[in-house]
Amino acid sequence: MCTTCGCPPADHHHDHGHDHDHHTHTHDHGHGHSHQHGPNQVARKTIAIEEDILGKNNRLASFNRALFKDKGIFVLNLVSSPGSGKTTLLERTLRDLSGSLRCAVIEGDQQTDNDAQRIAATGVPVRQINTGAGCHLDARMVMNGTESFDMDNLDLLLIENVGNLVCPAAFDLGEHHKVAVLSITEGEDKPLKYPQMFHNSTVMLLNKTDLLPYLDFDVEKCKEYARRVSPNIIIFEVSAKSGEGMEEWYQWLNAGATR
Repeated sequence: MCTTCGCPPADHHHDHGHDHDHHTHTHDHGHGHSHQHGPNQVARKTIAIEEDILGKNNRLASFNRALFKDKGIFVLNLVSSPGSGKTTLLERTLRDLSGSLRCAVIEGDQQTDNDAQRIAATGVPVRQINTGAGCHLDARMVMNGTESFDMDNLDLLLIENVGNLVCPAAFDLGEHHKVAVLSITEGEDKPLKYPQMFHNSTVMLLNKTDLLPYLDFDVEKCKEYARRVSPNIIIFEVSAKSGEGMEEWYQWLNAGATR
């Protein structure tokens, strides 16, 4: 269950023995009557369950991180709202880096394998993960997703998370960095509206800059807002369509993957 919105993970199976790690009960059964609980008791129980879920996720993320370190793989978790251009940006990145880095991609979506098919067309190994009603990837999904890759022959693993700027911020996947993709069609104040995501991201890719002549978007204000919630965030202004600014992004990727 997602700690923020309550969505079930894709691999969740209902345990008829009632595993209390996955169910929030605010009353007891079997006493012939229900107990009414005050809001403080419900809040304490909710917090305890959230801490347990994140604790389990973080232990698996540590396993992933150790694996990536052992194999020498640079791992990025790409996060954004829907429609930011993550998949198009990935397509261009993978094609342009095909001669220098050995890459693989984990694609996270609630339904369909449309994006995975687009990535596969670049010739890069890709694993699709459908989360169903779930609004984010978690460390277990990523751990399972890596099983289909030749981890001894990878330099860079790119994880395209489900389009959502809330829940993925809370879940460590074992990645080296979160990379927030923000398109200029979304408004300058997105970093202020979703501060946890941008605070937790090392990099912000300000995408679709080819549309700047046609939109009322203040680039400097957007960058100021991003640095307000994350003073050290690295910002690249890019257009996945025209290729503008992509070289600086590639230099950063190569530096991370070859360090």
